[in-house]
Amino acid sequence: MELGTLKVSENGRYLLQGDGSPFFYLGDTAWRLLYKLDRAETDHYLEDRAAKGFNVIQMVVLDTRFGPNQDGEHAFHDHDVTWPNEKFFAHLDYVVERCAELGMWTGMFLNWGYVVTGMVMDGWEEVEPLVNLDNAHAFGKFLGERYGEKPVIWVVGGDDVPWGKEAVFAEQVRGIKDGDGGRGLVTYHPRGSGERGFDPTNHSSTWFHDEDWLDFNMLQSGHAFGSRNYEMIAHDWNLTPPKPVLDAEPSYENMPHNLNDGQHRMDDSDVRLGAYWALFAGACGHVYGCNDIFQFWAPGGEQPTFGARIPWRTALQFSGTFQMRFAKQLFESRPFVDRIPDDSLVTAVDPEERKGHVCATRAADGGWAFVYSTRGFSFTVDMEKLSGEAVRAAWFDPRSGTSEAIGEFAAEGEREFVPPRIGHGYDWVLVLDDVARGFALP
Repeated sequence: MELGTLKVSENGRYLLQGDGSPFFYLGDTAWRLLYKLDRAETDHYLEDRAAKGFNVIQMVVLDTRFGPNQDGEHAFHDHDVTWPNEKFFAHLDYVVERCAELGMWTGMFLNWGYVVTGMVMDGWEEVEPLVNLDNAHAFGKFLGERYGEKPVIWVVGGDDVPWGKEAVFAEQVRGIKDGDGGRGLVTYHPRGSGERGFDPTNHSSTWFHDEDWLDFNMLQSGHAFGSRNYEMIAHDWNLTPPKPVLDAEPSYENMPHNLNDGQHRMDDSDVRLGAYWALFAGACGHVYGCNDIFQFWAPGGEQPTFGARIPWRTALQFSGTFQMRFAKQLFESRPFVDRIPDDSLVTAVDPEERKGHVCATRAADGGWAFVYSTRGFSFTVDMEKLSGEAVRAAWFDPRSGTSEAIGEFAAEGEREFVPPRIGHGYDWVLVLDDVARGFALP
């Protein structure tokens, strides 16, 4: 499949395909794919992800902790990033091609952060960096030349803060751009801290927002219950100049709270919450993750990380992994490139809603609006923020991707809406449309 290129919209908020049509970034986290899967397993995984609507697969090229790959090949000879192992990269060629054939982009992380910074586990352990100012350009250029014509999104950083190595990451990017001619979008993947709200260390924007090479921002809200990623997205939304932003590593399905095996684990409702909170705050897409899938754990294999316990093939069918496509379906049902976050649309909420979060987004001209209720509590909407004389209302179910119209109302005053069901796991989206626009139900 010919995927062309990606670019940033003129308003600096969203991503577009080369033909100008919107691109909703729906990523899946496959960090160890190149090291843990053979080709048959790779096909099985990628075909499943494509069937579920994902369009970006995030994977890491250089991770010495988990090498070699299933053919016994390391990415580079003697861990020298100027001496690539052709046999390893022939396999990466195959993966990139298969993604493209299935209509998906490769989110190519050059390496984990420790390869550049020398810091492992947030600085608790120090190792010799493999990438430095002397070889970073050559490393980036090699990849840029090899994959510059492929549907690749470039990601530096790799789950880390720069630790004073900003110049090295920038040199990697300069190499990429010299290799691919500036064709591909570039971003930076920061660390997560487990904080529940805004933390500047979890944002690419903290170090690189003003850099010309950073096309869009990534943040990592981390693996904790109720992490308020909407505060993090809002922070980056309000920066100047505007750049697209997404939560590239939110809470993973079946991940224990704060990565601590024995703690309660995230379920499908938690991953939905992370997705809708981020999207309604202005994110240009979202990334799904699963504890058992990112490491491709299987019985009899290596010791699992973070208490993974479900075979990855089984985990491919978790509820949350099906439901991410419904968020994409919802936003693609409306012209979303001019949309804005607007919580002022909600004028009042049920007092019990303090246990959750109600948020809203709408077309800048008021032609449509969505309101998300985390736990199904009722809320009141300022109907005058919608255009036209009449507004059609419907409930969208994030669990099933189905919609049910509930009536037409005057676009005036305030109106209370009561979701169909209340409680944990019963989140809902109220869809409001100017009747004159003729939108179909999502």
